[in-house]
Amino acid sequence: MNVGAVGCVATLIWEARFALVVTLLAGFGRAAAEVSTIIIVGGNIDGYTRLMTTSIALETSKGNLPLALSLGIIMMGVVVAVNAFAWTIRRWSEAVAR
Repeated sequence: MNVGAVGCVATLIWEARFALVVTLLAGFGRAAAEVSTIIIVGGNIDGYTRLMTTSIALETSKGNLPLALSLGIIMMGVVVAVNAFAWTIRRWSEAVAR
């Protein structure tokens, strides 16, 4: 039976799905944690290069802790939501594979 290139790629992706999810989550976690690199390379220009992580660092240094904590809670919510989505996809794919 000849599967073809598309079938071969689909099978490879399906078999490596858990490793791919772990790789994507590791990259996402790394990107969410790179405050110093963002500030050094991109600066912290309001309206151009300000990201949530740099805003948290800026507001903390200004003493505006309620805003910094609020931004931190929102960021943690996004991280938890992304991880919950990945977990749900994994559980679904395990159920489909059975």
